[in-house]
Amino acid sequence: MQRYFIPSENWIGNQVIITGEDTHHIIRVMRSRLGDEVICNHTDGNAAVCRITAIEKDKVYTVISEWLEESAEPPIEVTIAQGLPKSDKMEFVLQKGTEMGAASFIPVQADRSVVVWDDKKADKKMKRYSKIIKEASEQSHRNKIPSIDTVTSTTDLAKNSNDYQIKLFAYEEQAKVEMFQSFGRSVSRMSPGDRVLIVIGPEGGFSGQEVEVLKQNEFLPVRLGPRILRSETAALYALASISYHFEELRWT
Repeated sequence: MQRYFIPSENWIGNQVIITGEDTHHIIRVMRSRLGDEVICNHTDGNAAVCRITAIEKDKVYTVISEWLEESAEPPIEVTIAQGLPKSDKMEFVLQKGTEMGAASFIPVQADRSVVVWDDKKADKKMKRYSKIIKEASEQSHRNKIPSIDTVTSTTDLAKNSNDYQIKLFAYEEQAKVEMFQSFGRSVSRMSPGDRVLIVIGPEGGFSGQEVEVLKQNEFLPVRLGPRILRSETAALYALASISYHFEELRWT
């Protein structure tokens, strides 16, 4: 059943009104008809099965059939701070990171990022990224849409990180060190409800100055396995490891 995220102002009593691009998707792509059902997600994370009662050119009217007692949100709130990679790799991180349970994303203009955003480019990129995250949230049946912050520097990120219980950064040089803080050990120290910030460098990794700034602000360098991962792979490795530890091991 198709899922849509509906702003709170469109929930009126037992009625949910779907507008914008979602209307086009329901009418033109899904070719839904009166009586068909969709899942509507409220901004508070709750979801309901809704039956279509009326279709207009720019609005679809539904009524709530039943509330769903479900949640696909991970018990750990993970923010991925991604050093800006080349090409469309950031889109890949956002799409797949959303599917794997990231709570939020922070694009980072790292010292070695080849890509440089000006204000005009940043505004265009953020609109595109928000759409990608929303669509990935619907596809993966998330209860909430991950947030994405404006692009920041590594220094500003580090200085504004006090709200996180656990702060880590993937440091590829440490993959060569045998006796080192592994990511698995860090995951084992996490607890449900923790807010975790994981910083991933761009293709060229972190500069020496960035490493020092992160360490000075209580970020722990970790290795993500014995192999060097691509920038766009590292975040997914981290999210998958956390998901396995907290969401899958309990079923074994």
